Amino acid sequence: MINEQTQNIPKPNSLEKNHLPKSSTGILGFDDITFGGLPLNRPTLLAGGIGCGKTFMAMEYIVNGVKLYNEPGVFMTFEEKSDELVANVSNLGYDLHKLIDEKKIYLEHLEIAHNIIKSAGSYKIEGLFVHLEQAINHVNAKRVVLDSLDTLFANIDKQILRTEFKRLFNWLKEKNVTAIVTAESGDPFLTRLGLEELVADCVIELNNRVVNQIAIRRLRIIKYRGSPHASNEYPFIIDDKGMTVYPIISQGIDPISSEKRISSGNKQLDELLGNKGFFLGSSILVSGTAGTGKTSITSTFANEICSSKNRCLYCAFEESPSQLIRNMKSIGLDLSAHYHSNLLHFYFARPTLQNLELHFMAIKEMIEKIKPYAIILDPITNLMTEGPNSDIRSMLTRFVDYLKTKQLTVMFTAAITIGTIQRNPSDEGISSMVDTWIMLDDIESDGERAKTLYVMKSRGMSHSKNIREMLISEKGYSLLPVKISGKELLVGSKRVPAKYKDEFAM
Repeated sequence: MINEQTQNIPKPNSLEKNHLPKSSTGILGFDDITFGGLPLNRPTLLAGGIGCGKTFMAMEYIVNGVKLYNEPGVFMTFEEKSDELVANVSNLGYDLHKLIDEKKIYLEHLEIAHNIIKSAGSYKIEGLFVHLEQAINHVNAKRVVLDSLDTLFANIDKQILRTEFKRLFNWLKEKNVTAIVTAESGDPFLTRLGLEELVADCVIELNNRVVNQIAIRRLRIIKYRGSPHASNEYPFIIDDKGMTVYPIISQGIDPISSEKRISSGNKQLDELLGNKGFFLGSSILVSGTAGTGKTSITSTFANEICSSKNRCLYCAFEESPSQLIRNMKSIGLDLSAHYHSNLLHFYFARPTLQNLELHFMAIKEMIEKIKPYAIILDPITNLMTEGPNSDIRSMLTRFVDYLKTKQLTVMFTAAITIGTIQRNPSDEGISSMVDTWIMLDDIESDGERAKTLYVMKSRGMSHSKNIREMLISEKGYSLLPVKISGKELLVGSKRVPAKYKDEFAM
């Protein structure tokens, strides 16, 4: 689960010396980045635009309070009708009718006309206090949600709004309830009224934006009085299992480095890696242009893992599992046997289906479920259309860090060559984060093509710097020696022009 990813996040010393009481939300990932949840018996402002998930997050806080912590709650809505809200959240697996009947949740759509809260030329909110107090007493509530409060105060004189907000927030504190107040985003202020964020003890911003035609949700903790907290933006999803925040944190992670080696599945490739193969828990990049044999190498590695009676997770972003199994039969690999024996598992999704973080969250869920020995991502370059390469590298680095904490060996494939790095230097950043980098190339001479392989780097082990010709047949792939004669490469019986020799310079 997400919580396990962040178990190694170091907590600041101030938490141990002066721990601020927290109210656990039960939302996966969120309690990690807040070091425990929302401030207990204090109000929290949840701000965001339309469709960002404010109401759902607030409702999950109330429902989790009942189901996980035996804390009844009040949900007061000023926009959606009660029956509409019940119907909306029921589609996400919440049976509010049952919890309401059991007096564990009090739900009300409240409309207080301005002539009720207006008295003697000034605005007062005693009417709201009366309704809230009755609701709190009705279920003995420990948690309260006001959604969305700025709707109620939309037409009130802003000169007195701050005083009224202070009164409300202080009243909630006196009632010893942990409250969430939602509000719509504004411009130039965080909210439309621009005052709630000034008086709230904790301020959380949600947003829902579109990048390259893919919608992505983000969460950021802007303010948290009296408590340290993670301050970056974090992706989150809402599905039939609830809300999940992905805390992409890698600080403080010090994974155990294993001395154990695992085979690539090909004896000749193992020979290039000190005759032993890869380090357990290391990251391996197999790069090259289309048709150079990257998938043949990853499939051979997967076959080796499964033949050793270990589980392998193959994440395919290009070929479907059935295509991959069929195609690999042409090189003598029967992956279907491993698939049917539940040793080989597949994650298959088109890169454009969702953003990169959501792919990784789905993969993490599979990792926690099947507990594989190794994982393959083929190819990661298909994911790079999702956003800027700097964001991709950052996300991949954190994902690799997570895999290292699990001592999982990961093999990536990517359409990266020396030429692409020269044209796009950011590609080198992807190759620099891995432990072993295997480069494939497809060269042409006298109207024929030949494949070559060499190890660009392999941290912590002696490895060959020699180029090998790669032959793929019905018996798999084999690696043959390549000689250099003057300004030419001798690949088999072929003489390759000097321009390729320069490309292969180590």
